[in-house]
Amino acid sequence: MTASVLLSAAAVAAQGTSRWVWLDANGRLQYGTDARANRIMDFSHAGYSGGGVRIPDVRVARTVRPTPGDNTASIQAAVDEVAARPPDAHGFRGAVLLERGMYDIGGPLRIAASGVVLRGSGSGKNDTVLRVSGAPHRVLDIGGSGTWQPEGAPATVTDGYVPAGADTVTVDSAAAFRVGDPVVIRRAVTKAWIHFMGMDTLVRDGKPQTWLKPGTIITTDRVIKSIDGPSSLRESQGRPERGRSATDPGPSRARSRDGSRITFDVPLSDSLDAAYLNPPGTTVVKYTFPGRIEQVGVESLRVTVPAQDKPISEAQYTLLRMNAVSDGWVRDVVSVDTHNSTTFGSTVRRVTIDDVHIQHTVPFTAAAAPADFAISGTQILLHRSSVTGQGVWPVVTQVGVTGPNIVLDFKSTTAGIAPHQRWATGLLVDSSEFTGGTDRRPNIAFANREHAGSGHGWSVGWAVAWNVKAEVLLIQQPPGSKNWCIGCTGRFTPMLWHGNRIPIPESPSETHESPGMPVAPASLYLAQLRDRLGETALTSIGR
Repeated sequence: MTASVLLSAAAVAAQGTSRWVWLDANGRLQYGTDARANRIMDFSHAGYSGGGVRIPDVRVARTVRPTPGDNTASIQAAVDEVAARPPDAHGFRGAVLLERGMYDIGGPLRIAASGVVLRGSGSGKNDTVLRVSGAPHRVLDIGGSGTWQPEGAPATVTDGYVPAGADTVTVDSAAAFRVGDPVVIRRAVTKAWIHFMGMDTLVRDGKPQTWLKPGTIITTDRVIKSIDGPSSLRESQGRPERGRSATDPGPSRARSRDGSRITFDVPLSDSLDAAYLNPPGTTVVKYTFPGRIEQVGVESLRVTVPAQDKPISEAQYTLLRMNAVSDGWVRDVVSVDTHNSTTFGSTVRRVTIDDVHIQHTVPFTAAAAPADFAISGTQILLHRSSVTGQGVWPVVTQVGVTGPNIVLDFKSTTAGIAPHQRWATGLLVDSSEFTGGTDRRPNIAFANREHAGSGHGWSVGWAVAWNVKAEVLLIQQPPGSKNWCIGCTGRFTPMLWHGNRIPIPESPSETHESPGMPVAPASLYLAQLRDRLGETALTSIGR
């Protein structure tokens, strides 16, 4: 057993416990559910190649040495040369190795082909340093082009209710699908759901604010794992249950003669309630994505930019943007004084960010603070990383993000985790430490932001803070959803600075467990990964 995940019986006895996830006598995870079979999802599918897979050490195909003057063109030429090579049997074209030294960079560097890695010789001050100058710009741009292209007719989900954390839906017809098909689950925002969430009465300075427009599509990117015979789901009104395994479909599932059951490779991060989503309902459609690239990475380098403190409406030096990528990584990178440092777009999936550290030497004092890790994709693992400095948001999620997305062993000296706006789901903040929190800017803010911004409203649902050490915590419960705070240390605040009046949860409550006392397992993500794939999965990610 792995010490970081499973504890001795004596150690477990000295810790708190959760009724939502716990270790049984055999060291296996068990899950509790609520009356509608909602549960904490299996987050272990986040990360490179779906979690628990070692990031490859791609062979060097081209070596670059620093030269006087701007090195942008020479590095880009090397990247383009490698990108033009045919991929090997594993999909890799090769790595561009930057030898130790100082590289002056005056423009962006781009990786736009699969199988290409940009690798330095270390992230220390005397290793590979990209010294950025010129007008503010993005240093690294990684990604393909385009978006999902629907293929064939969509199937309609016929279940009355699909619980959060479930991996199966029933559709009117699965005839168009095959196991292994990539699919997008599409749910439309409706007026009924907006009203149910209390988001149709937002007002700022006397003007109505829009949370989400009716007709907005929230998408979830998945792969079909299996297709079973006719079946359906029905809503259950049973009592909360303990001991339900990850594969037990729960009380909401019952056989029927109508429809076909589709199981996805990764559970769903949000519930699907037909009472508020029909019409038009939720659909599943196969897609192609010819412009998406894969097997790409950036590693082992240091980036420095001119320090600045100016509004984010003005141009900033940023570190990296990734979009239209599957199975990528960023590891062993230090970035000094970038703002809005990294962005992982809505068409990114299965990416690991490991040992990436953002350092700010100048406090940010302007309004509307930047965010150093901005997540819009899915199955993203932010691992063993940090933000130091003052005045920025370390991690945010954006509009309509569907998980699993993980923040694991993260440290920050400023604010913390802030799902920023408009309904993200399936976020886990695990075994992380935060200082510098205030009532205005809590270290963990799973909250209704009401009219903040242009009507950010409910920012997150089905989110989990697990064994987090913080100064200030804000955990609120959206209608029809839950946010959990389990084994966390910190002072709870009842509201955001802009006047949210949703009260502080009582301690302990249904979703607020073991305050001030960590629970077993020490890391939920690592325990779920071990449960699903075994010990080798932990070794593969360096645990």
